[in-house]
Amino acid sequence: MSQNTVRHPPEYWPTQWWHLLDDSRIQCDVCPRACKLREGQQGLCFVRARHNDQIVLTSYGRSSGFCIDPIEKKPLNHFLPGTPVLSFGTAGCNLACKFCQNWDMSKSREMDTLADQAMPESLAQAALQSGCRSMAFTYNDPVIFMEYAIDVAQAGHELDIKSVAVSAGYICEKPREQFYRYIDAANIDLKAFTESFYKKICGGSLQPVLETLVYLKQETSVWFEITTLLIPGENDSDDELHTMSSWIVDNLGTDIPLHFTAFHPDWKMMDHAHTPGSTLSRARDIALSYGLKYVYTGNVHDREGGSTWCHQCGTLLIERDWYQLGAWNIHQGACQQCGTPVAGVFEQAPGNWGRKRIPVKMMN
Repeated sequence: MSQNTVRHPPEYWPTQWWHLLDDSRIQCDVCPRACKLREGQQGLCFVRARHNDQIVLTSYGRSSGFCIDPIEKKPLNHFLPGTPVLSFGTAGCNLACKFCQNWDMSKSREMDTLADQAMPESLAQAALQSGCRSMAFTYNDPVIFMEYAIDVAQAGHELDIKSVAVSAGYICEKPREQFYRYIDAANIDLKAFTESFYKKICGGSLQPVLETLVYLKQETSVWFEITTLLIPGENDSDDELHTMSSWIVDNLGTDIPLHFTAFHPDWKMMDHAHTPGSTLSRARDIALSYGLKYVYTGNVHDREGGSTWCHQCGTLLIERDWYQLGAWNIHQGACQQCGTPVAGVFEQAPGNWGRKRIPVKMMN
Protein backbone atom coordinates (compact mmCIF):
# COMPACT_ATOMS: atom_id res chain seq x y z
CA MET A 1 0.00 0.00 0.00
CA SER A 2 1.29 3.45 -0.89
CA GLN A 3 2.29 5.71 2.02
CA ASN A 4 -0.22 8.23 0.71
CA THR A 5 -3.06 5.72 0.71
CA VAL A 6 -5.34 6.05 3.72
CA ARG A 7 -7.54 3.13 4.68
CA HIS A 8 -10.92 3.89 6.23
CA PRO A 9 -12.97 1.66 8.53
CA PRO A 10 -15.35 -0.68 6.70
CA GLU A 11 -18.98 -0.88 7.74
CA TYR A 12 -18.81 -4.67 8.01
CA TRP A 13 -15.68 -6.76 8.60
CA PRO A 14 -15.92 -10.52 7.93
CA THR A 15 -15.23 -12.87 10.83
CA GLN A 16 -14.31 -16.53 11.22
CA TRP A 17 -15.85 -17.90 14.40
CA TRP A 18 -19.47 -18.84 13.61
CA HIS A 19 -21.52 -21.66 12.13
CA LEU A 20 -24.94 -22.20 10.56
CA LEU A 21 -27.60 -23.98 12.62
CA ASP A 22 -30.30 -26.36 11.33
CA ASP A 23 -33.01 -23.72 11.87
CA SER A 24 -31.14 -21.23 9.58
CA ARG A 25 -29.88 -19.13 12.44
CA ILE A 26 -26.14 -18.49 12.72
CA GLN A 27 -24.37 -19.10 16.01
CA CYS A 28 -21.47 -16.86 17.01
CA ASP A 29 -18.68 -19.01 18.45
CA VAL A 30 -16.41 -16.33 19.92
CA CYS A 31 -17.65 -16.50 23.50
CA PRO A 32 -19.66 -18.92 25.68
CA ARG A 33 -22.78 -16.81 25.22
CA ALA A 34 -23.20 -18.44 21.77
CA CYS A 35 -25.64 -15.86 20.38
CA LYS A 36 -27.90 -17.33 17.69
CA LEU A 37 -28.83 -14.72 15.12
CA ARG A 38 -31.18 -14.22 12.24
CA GLU A 39 -30.43 -11.79 9.42
CA GLY A 40 -30.00 -8.24 10.71
CA GLN A 41 -29.72 -9.20 14.39
CA GLN A 42 -26.85 -8.24 16.71
CA GLY A 43 -25.32 -10.33 19.45
CA LEU A 44 -25.51 -9.23 23.06
CA CYS A 45 -22.06 -7.69 22.60
CA PHE A 46 -23.62 -5.26 20.08
CA VAL A 47 -20.64 -5.17 17.70
CA ARG A 48 -20.96 -8.64 16.16
CA ALA A 49 -23.96 -9.01 13.88
CA ARG A 50 -25.43 -11.17 11.14
CA HIS A 51 -25.18 -9.56 7.72
CA ASN A 52 -25.54 -11.31 4.35
CA ASP A 53 -25.59 -14.73 6.03
CA GLN A 54 -22.36 -14.35 7.99
CA ILE A 55 -21.25 -12.88 11.31
CA VAL A 56 -19.49 -9.57 10.80
CA LEU A 57 -17.71 -7.09 13.06
CA THR A 58 -19.31 -3.64 12.89
CA SER A 59 -16.69 -1.76 14.94
CA TYR A 60 -13.49 -2.48 12.97
CA GLY A 61 -11.32 0.64 12.88
CA ARG A 62 -13.67 2.59 15.16
CA SER A 63 -13.10 3.57 18.77
CA SER A 64 -14.78 5.31 21.66
CA GLY A 65 -11.55 7.24 22.23
CA PHE A 66 -7.76 7.03 22.53
CA CYS A 67 -5.62 7.95 25.52
CA ILE A 68 -2.02 7.54 26.67
CA ASP A 69 -2.00 5.99 30.16
CA PRO A 70 0.60 4.67 32.56
CA ILE A 71 0.86 0.88 32.10
CA GLU A 72 0.13 0.54 35.83
CA LYS A 73 -3.41 1.77 35.17
CA LYS A 74 -4.35 -1.43 33.27
CA PRO A 75 -3.32 -2.59 35.97
CA LEU A 76 0.00 -4.21 35.09
CA ASN A 77 2.70 -3.81 37.74
CA HIS A 78 5.23 -6.29 36.35
CA PHE A 79 5.21 -5.41 32.65
CA LEU A 80 7.53 -2.59 31.54
CA PRO A 81 6.89 -0.49 34.68
CA GLY A 82 6.68 3.26 34.29
CA THR A 83 6.09 3.20 30.53
CA PRO A 84 3.23 4.82 28.60
CA VAL A 85 0.61 2.72 26.81
CA LEU A 86 -1.74 3.86 24.05
CA SER A 87 -5.18 2.74 25.26
CA PHE A 88 -8.42 2.40 23.34
CA GLY A 89 -11.69 0.49 23.22
CA THR A 90 -14.79 0.25 21.08
CA ALA A 91 -18.38 -0.24 22.25
CA GLY A 92 -20.33 -3.12 23.71
CA CYS A 93 -19.42 -6.10 25.89
CA ASN A 94 -20.20 -9.80 26.07
CA LEU A 95 -20.96 -9.68 29.79
CA ALA A 96 -23.65 -7.67 31.55
CA CYS A 97 -21.98 -6.66 34.81
CA LYS A 98 -24.29 -4.53 36.94
CA PHE A 99 -21.30 -2.75 38.48
CA CYS A 100 -19.58 -1.84 35.19
CA GLN A 101 -17.39 1.24 35.66
CA ASN A 102 -16.98 1.85 31.93
CA TRP A 103 -20.70 1.43 31.24
CA ASP A 104 -20.93 4.48 28.98
CA MET A 105 -18.80 2.58 26.45
CA SER A 106 -19.28 -1.09 27.25
CA LYS A 107 -23.07 -0.80 27.52
CA SER A 108 -23.47 1.54 24.58
CA ARG A 109 -25.92 0.46 21.89
CA GLU A 110 -25.16 3.42 19.67
CA MET A 111 -22.60 3.50 16.86
CA ASP A 112 -22.24 7.22 17.58
CA THR A 113 -20.15 6.16 20.57
CA LEU A 114 -17.48 5.13 18.08
CA ALA A 115 -16.69 8.66 16.99
CA ASP A 116 -12.94 8.20 16.55
CA GLN A 117 -11.47 6.23 13.68
CA ALA A 118 -8.10 4.56 13.31
CA MET A 119 -6.95 1.71 11.17
CA PRO A 120 -4.25 -0.59 12.64
CA GLU A 121 -1.33 1.06 10.82
CA SER A 122 -2.36 4.50 12.07
CA LEU A 123 -2.61 3.30 15.65
CA ALA A 124 0.82 1.68 15.53
CA GLN A 125 2.37 4.86 14.11
CA ALA A 126 0.65 6.97 16.77
CA ALA A 127 2.01 4.73 19.51
CA LEU A 128 5.51 4.91 18.06
CA GLN A 129 5.46 8.68 17.63
CA SER A 130 4.16 9.26 21.17
CA GLY A 131 6.84 7.08 22.72
CA CYS A 132 4.49 4.32 23.86
CA ARG A 133 6.01 0.90 24.44
CA SER A 134 2.66 -0.85 24.08
CA MET A 135 -0.95 -0.54 22.95
CA ALA A 136 -3.80 -1.67 25.20
CA PHE A 137 -7.21 -2.97 24.18
CA THR A 138 -9.24 -1.81 27.15
CA TYR A 139 -12.34 0.14 28.35
CA ASN A 140 -14.42 -2.71 26.91
CA ASP A 141 -13.46 -6.32 26.29
CA PRO A 142 -11.26 -6.88 23.22
CA VAL A 143 -12.50 -10.42 22.64
CA ILE A 144 -15.61 -8.95 21.00
CA PHE A 145 -13.50 -6.97 18.52
CA MET A 146 -10.73 -9.55 18.28
CA GLU A 147 -10.20 -9.21 14.52
CA TYR A 148 -9.47 -5.50 14.91
CA ALA A 149 -7.32 -6.09 18.00
CA ILE A 150 -5.26 -8.79 16.26
CA ASP A 151 -4.57 -6.55 13.27
CA VAL A 152 -3.57 -3.69 15.59
CA ALA A 153 -1.27 -6.02 17.51
CA GLN A 154 0.38 -7.21 14.31
CA ALA A 155 0.88 -3.65 13.08
CA GLY A 156 2.40 -2.77 16.44
CA HIS A 157 4.75 -5.74 16.46
CA GLU A 158 6.22 -4.56 13.16
CA LEU A 159 7.33 -1.41 15.03
CA ASP A 160 8.35 -3.23 18.24
CA ILE A 161 5.21 -2.02 20.04
CA LYS A 162 3.81 -4.61 22.46
CA SER A 163 0.12 -5.54 22.73
CA VAL A 164 -1.87 -5.57 25.98
CA ALA A 165 -5.33 -7.08 26.49
CA VAL A 166 -7.53 -6.04 29.41
CA SER A 167 -10.19 -8.72 29.39
CA ALA A 168 -12.69 -10.68 31.45
CA GLY A 169 -11.38 -13.84 29.80
CA TYR A 170 -14.87 -14.84 28.63
CA ILE A 171 -13.95 -16.49 25.34
CA CYS A 172 -14.20 -19.94 23.74
CA GLU A 173 -11.27 -22.28 23.24
CA LYS A 174 -10.40 -21.89 19.55
CA PRO A 175 -10.78 -18.10 19.26
CA ARG A 176 -8.88 -17.84 22.55
CA GLU A 177 -5.93 -19.64 20.97
CA GLN A 178 -6.00 -17.31 17.97
CA PHE A 179 -6.40 -14.12 19.98
CA TYR A 180 -3.64 -14.68 22.52
CA ARG A 181 -1.18 -15.69 19.82
CA TYR A 182 -0.77 -11.95 19.21
CA ILE A 183 -0.89 -10.67 22.81
CA ASP A 184 2.20 -9.87 24.89
CA ALA A 185 0.57 -9.07 28.22
CA ALA A 186 -2.90 -9.27 29.72
CA ASN A 187 -4.86 -8.38 32.79
CA ILE A 188 -7.70 -10.81 33.37
CA ASP A 189 -10.67 -9.56 35.38
CA LEU A 190 -11.62 -12.40 37.72
CA LYS A 191 -14.86 -10.86 38.87
CA ALA A 192 -15.56 -13.27 41.73
CA PHE A 193 -15.06 -16.91 42.61
CA THR A 194 -18.63 -18.21 42.59
CA GLU A 195 -20.88 -19.23 39.74
CA SER A 196 -23.78 -17.50 41.50
CA PHE A 197 -22.04 -14.10 41.32
CA TYR A 198 -21.26 -14.52 37.63
CA LYS A 199 -24.82 -15.59 36.87
CA LYS A 200 -26.62 -13.00 39.03
CA ILE A 201 -24.33 -9.99 38.66
CA CYS A 202 -22.56 -10.53 35.33
CA GLY A 203 -24.90 -12.66 33.25
CA GLY A 204 -22.12 -15.15 32.59
CA SER A 205 -20.22 -18.10 34.02
CA LEU A 206 -17.03 -18.49 36.06
CA GLN A 207 -15.71 -21.71 34.51
CA PRO A 208 -14.70 -20.28 31.08
CA VAL A 209 -12.69 -17.57 32.84
CA LEU A 210 -10.81 -20.15 34.88
CA GLU A 211 -10.12 -22.07 31.68
CA THR A 212 -8.66 -18.91 30.11
CA LEU A 213 -6.37 -18.38 33.11
CA VAL A 214 -5.12 -21.96 33.00
CA TYR A 215 -4.63 -21.73 29.24
CA LEU A 216 -2.55 -18.55 29.57
CA LYS A 217 -0.37 -20.15 32.23
CA GLN A 218 0.13 -23.55 30.63
CA GLU A 219 0.00 -22.90 26.90
CA THR A 220 1.33 -19.38 26.24
CA SER A 221 4.19 -17.01 27.02
CA VAL A 222 1.76 -14.12 27.65
CA TRP A 223 2.62 -12.19 30.81
CA PHE A 224 -0.63 -11.83 32.75
CA GLU A 225 -1.94 -10.46 36.00
CA ILE A 226 -5.34 -10.85 37.69
CA THR A 227 -7.71 -8.20 39.04
CA THR A 228 -10.69 -8.71 41.33
CA LEU A 229 -12.95 -5.77 42.16
CA LEU A 230 -14.22 -6.38 45.69
CA ILE A 231 -17.86 -5.40 46.22
CA PRO A 232 -19.09 -5.26 49.82
CA GLY A 233 -21.43 -8.14 50.61
CA GLU A 234 -21.10 -9.72 47.16
CA ASN A 235 -17.65 -11.25 46.63
CA ASP A 236 -15.54 -10.16 49.63
CA SER A 237 -16.16 -12.89 52.20
CA ASP A 238 -13.21 -14.62 53.84
CA ASP A 239 -14.39 -18.00 52.55
CA GLU A 240 -14.45 -16.82 48.94
CA LEU A 241 -11.08 -15.11 49.22
CA HIS A 242 -9.52 -18.23 50.73
CA THR A 243 -11.00 -20.42 48.00
CA MET A 244 -9.83 -18.10 45.22
CA SER A 245 -6.31 -17.71 46.62
CA SER A 246 -5.96 -21.46 47.01
CA TRP A 247 -7.13 -22.08 43.43
CA ILE A 248 -4.69 -19.53 42.00
CA VAL A 249 -1.72 -21.09 43.82
CA ASP A 250 -2.72 -24.64 42.87
CA ASN A 251 -3.45 -23.89 39.20
CA LEU A 252 -1.32 -20.86 38.29
CA GLY A 253 1.50 -20.84 40.82
CA THR A 254 2.70 -18.16 43.20
CA ASP A 255 4.26 -15.72 40.70
CA ILE A 256 0.98 -14.36 39.26
CA PRO A 257 0.37 -10.78 40.48
CA LEU A 258 -3.08 -10.37 42.00
CA HIS A 259 -4.79 -6.99 42.32
CA PHE A 260 -7.69 -6.36 44.72
CA THR A 261 -9.38 -3.11 43.76
CA ALA A 262 -12.01 -0.95 45.43
CA PHE A 263 -15.57 -0.71 44.13
CA HIS A 264 -17.40 2.58 43.85
CA PRO A 265 -21.17 2.73 43.21
CA ASP A 266 -21.89 2.80 39.48
CA TRP A 267 -24.28 1.71 36.72
CA LYS A 268 -26.90 -0.59 38.29
CA MET A 269 -25.30 -0.98 41.71
CA MET A 270 -25.63 2.51 43.08
CA ASP A 271 -27.12 1.09 46.28
CA HIS A 272 -23.87 -0.56 47.35
CA ALA A 273 -21.26 1.13 49.55
CA HIS A 274 -17.71 1.92 48.56
CA THR A 275 -15.20 -0.78 49.41
CA PRO A 276 -13.37 0.08 52.66
CA GLY A 277 -9.60 0.08 52.54
CA SER A 278 -9.64 -2.47 55.35
CA THR A 279 -11.39 -4.97 53.04
CA LEU A 280 -8.60 -4.69 50.48
CA SER A 281 -5.93 -5.11 53.16
CA ARG A 282 -7.74 -8.16 54.55
CA ALA A 283 -7.95 -9.70 51.08
CA ARG A 284 -4.27 -8.99 50.47
CA ASP A 285 -3.30 -10.63 53.76
CA ILE A 286 -5.33 -13.74 52.90
CA ALA A 287 -3.76 -14.08 49.45
CA LEU A 288 -0.25 -13.57 50.85
CA SER A 289 -0.90 -16.26 53.45
CA TYR A 290 -1.27 -18.80 50.63
CA GLY A 291 2.16 -17.96 49.30
CA LEU A 292 1.26 -15.56 46.50
CA LYS A 293 4.30 -13.32 46.09
CA TYR A 294 2.81 -10.18 44.55
CA VAL A 295 -0.56 -9.01 45.88
CA TYR A 296 -1.72 -5.43 45.38
CA THR A 297 -4.48 -3.07 46.44
CA GLY A 298 -5.93 -0.65 43.90
CA ASN A 299 -8.27 2.34 43.54
CA VAL A 300 -7.03 3.47 46.98
CA HIS A 301 -3.96 5.33 48.21
CA ASP A 302 -1.93 2.57 49.85
CA ARG A 303 1.86 2.72 49.52
CA GLU A 304 2.41 -0.72 51.04
CA GLY A 305 -0.34 -2.43 49.04
CA GLY A 306 0.54 -0.61 45.84
CA SER A 307 4.29 -1.26 45.91
CA THR A 308 6.29 -4.35 44.96
CA TRP A 309 8.28 -6.07 47.71
CA CYS A 310 10.84 -8.86 47.57
CA HIS A 311 9.12 -11.98 48.87
CA GLN A 312 12.47 -13.32 50.08
CA CYS A 313 14.11 -10.48 52.02
CA GLY A 314 11.36 -7.84 52.18
CA THR A 315 13.23 -5.15 50.23
CA LEU A 316 11.10 -2.48 48.57
CA LEU A 317 11.56 -3.28 44.87
CA ILE A 318 9.22 -0.80 43.16
CA GLU A 319 7.69 2.03 45.13
CA ARG A 320 4.35 3.33 43.83
CA ASP A 321 2.38 6.42 44.82
CA TRP A 322 -0.76 5.86 42.80
CA TYR A 323 0.82 5.47 39.34
CA GLN A 324 3.99 7.41 40.12
CA LEU A 325 7.10 5.25 40.60
CA GLY A 326 9.62 6.04 43.31
CA ALA A 327 12.35 3.73 44.60
CA TRP A 328 13.60 1.09 42.12
CA ASN A 329 15.65 -1.78 43.46
CA ILE A 330 15.53 -4.33 40.63
CA HIS A 331 18.72 -5.22 38.77
CA GLN A 332 18.65 -7.58 35.80
CA GLY A 333 15.22 -8.85 36.81
CA ALA A 334 16.16 -9.63 40.40
CA CYS A 335 16.13 -8.07 43.85
CA GLN A 336 19.13 -5.75 44.11
CA GLN A 337 19.56 -6.70 47.78
CA CYS A 338 19.40 -10.51 47.80
CA GLY A 339 19.36 -11.52 44.12
CA THR A 340 15.98 -13.27 44.23
CA PRO A 341 14.37 -13.21 40.74
CA VAL A 342 11.29 -11.02 40.32
CA ALA A 343 8.61 -12.40 38.00
CA GLY A 344 7.67 -10.12 35.13
CA VAL A 345 8.96 -8.25 32.10
CA PHE A 346 11.47 -5.63 33.21
CA GLU A 347 14.07 -3.42 31.60
CA GLN A 348 17.27 -2.15 33.18
CA ALA A 349 15.56 1.04 34.31
CA PRO A 350 11.90 1.95 34.73
CA GLY A 351 10.07 4.37 32.49
CA ASN A 352 9.34 7.87 33.77
CA TRP A 353 5.83 8.40 32.40
CA GLY A 354 4.36 8.86 35.87
CA ARG A 355 0.64 9.35 36.37
CA LYS A 356 -0.06 11.43 33.24
CA ARG A 357 -3.19 10.63 31.24
CA ILE A 358 -3.27 12.35 27.83
CA PRO A 359 -6.18 12.06 25.36
CA VAL A 360 -5.10 11.48 21.76
CA LYS A 361 -6.89 12.61 18.63
CA MET A 362 -6.16 10.26 15.75
CA MET A 363 -5.43 11.78 12.34
CA ASN A 364 -6.43 9.39 9.55
